[in-house]
Amino acid sequence: MTNQPSLQNQSTTKIDAFLKDLVENRAPPRHGRLLFALDATASRQPTWDTACMLQAEMFREVATIGGLDMQLVYYRGLTECRASRWISHPDQLAKTMSQIMCQAGHTQIEKVLAHAQKETKLLQVSAIAFVGDAMEENPDTLAHEADKLGTLKVPVFMFQEGHDRKVEHVFRDIARLTHGAYCRFNPGAAYQLAELLRAVAVFAAGGMPALAAQHNASVVKLLGQLRG
Repeated sequence: MTNQPSLQNQSTTKIDAFLKDLVENRAPPRHGRLLFALDATASRQPTWDTACMLQAEMFREVATIGGLDMQLVYYRGLTECRASRWISHPDQLAKTMSQIMCQAGHTQIEKVLAHAQKETKLLQVSAIAFVGDAMEENPDTLAHEADKLGTLKVPVFMFQEGHDRKVEHVFRDIARLTHGAYCRFNPGAAYQLAELLRAVAVFAAGGMPALAAQHNASVVKLLGQLRG
């Protein structure tokens, strides 16, 4: 009987240590919030259709990491820039995207960046994935808005379709100011875009550790910039 308190104390200590280990080293998975932004001007219809097919892969990629909510943001025409509600299932997002047709117009990247600021002030946005091929706005204005997102700790992943040098310069600047990353993909290269979007989804749901666990060329490109 004299040993019973000692054994009980040892058991309590082990339980406390186990619970502490759970809290410190085995935190529950993150639930990411990814703002998925697309240029929906007339030239973008083929890429829009591709993104519509690829978005389900983004949800599937993070299934074992945690979860993902996505909000679709797009602009088209001269003044239209819209955002969907936050969506947690690929079928819902696919339905939303299938109802949208691209229209001729000008880029409205500034509105996308400003909207992201408003959203993250309500609830932190993990990351932004932007896909586009043009930039027809004031670079200084875009840099100013990007800097605000950097302060809010919202990295922007700028994915450029094509090889326009002026577009590349501005896209790289937005990525740099927000501590995000830039990458170019070839026109019509669905596999390249798929890899990039899956990588951003993983980052949004699991952060740098989850992204570092991935092994493909696109991830290596993004990791190098994020670590820098």
